[in-house]
Amino acid sequence: MIKEIRAKTLVSRVKGIDTYFGLDYGMNLYRGCQHRCIYCDSRSECYGIENFDGDVLVKVNAVDLLRSELPRKRKRGIIGTGSMNDPYMPLEEKFGLTRRALEVIAEQGFGVHVLTKSDLVLRDVPILKRIGRVAAAVSMTITTIDDELAKIVEPGSPPSSARFRALEALAEQGIETRIALMPTLPFIEDDWANVSAIVDRAHECGVKAIIPWFGMSMRDRQRAYFYRRLDKHFPGLRATYEKTYGHDYMCPSPNAKELFDRFAERCASYEITIAVRPHLAPTAEQLPLV
Repeated sequence: MIKEIRAKTLVSRVKGIDTYFGLDYGMNLYRGCQHRCIYCDSRSECYGIENFDGDVLVKVNAVDLLRSELPRKRKRGIIGTGSMNDPYMPLEEKFGLTRRALEVIAEQGFGVHVLTKSDLVLRDVPILKRIGRVAAAVSMTITTIDDELAKIVEPGSPPSSARFRALEALAEQGIETRIALMPTLPFIEDDWANVSAIVDRAHECGVKAIIPWFGMSMRDRQRAYFYRRLDKHFPGLRATYEKTYGHDYMCPSPNAKELFDRFAERCASYEITIAVRPHLAPTAEQLPLV
């Protein structure tokens, strides 16, 4: 069910230094998500979304809040989208909050980092190119090279092949492209054949950086949901998870170190960056006036 709500605030300051994506600020235009990824941590109780896979809350006043809040920020910087939902889930075609928010970001001279699993991002290439005068990057989450497996673990998202094509199109337009290789599901996606194929395809598509996480997180409602999906699609695998991780929140792949070493070597051969350091994202002082 889609519900329209009015938010009190929109843009939040990122605490500390964001070494994943180089963000200064974050915003969520929606609450809940239609992509229904079986591993999504946003199902956890701490986020307070009771029916994560059924309800999506649309912040209908988000663009007005953004236009009001940005001029009051003490520094300009990089605004991240997509931390608690996907900014390009299917309902974005109807509501257009992401598109209108990008227009405001362009007007106000901030940079943006878009994290998505959808090729709908291609709709907004002209706006992203405008923002790119300051700083604009798109990270596509891709956890498997296999479209059939993607249908199981990310059932509401476009297939991985469509995401790669979107990355290639973005790169051809001069927009910085990255892959968020996270999470890499233990015993499902954490094999070298999958990881190396993602890196090879990324290189073909002109991707500049791949940010990996060889493992996943699990807690309370999310663990229960994930295990139900395992029982349905990977019979018997739940017992392996329970034996390996118990009630741990952080669940690294047993192959994490070996995978990372081989991954880093393959990326280096293609000159693909594997970590976005803060200095790669412009600081407020470096951002040009537009």
